[in-house]
Amino acid sequence: MAAKAISSPVPVEWYPTLAIVMVSVGLMLTASFFIYEATTSRRNRSLAKEMVTASIASVFLGFGSLFVLLASGVYV
Repeated sequence: MAAKAISSPVPVEWYPTLAIVMVSVGLMLTASFFIYEATTSRRNRSLAKEMVTASIASVFLGFGSLFVLLASGVYV
């Protein structure tokens, strides 16, 4: 029985576009998080909102950096 070749679930041509979009969204969410922290008083802050915003930004920046590496030819 011959082994199947491993292929990417995402077409290689999409790597640069996905990298730009995901890093951009991640940076916008990060900026939103910092603006929220700087403009909201300590009494009015919501831990849930902070955690959700930071987690989503982290996911977008993580996948964005993965696609940056893949688009530049560093296969991880």
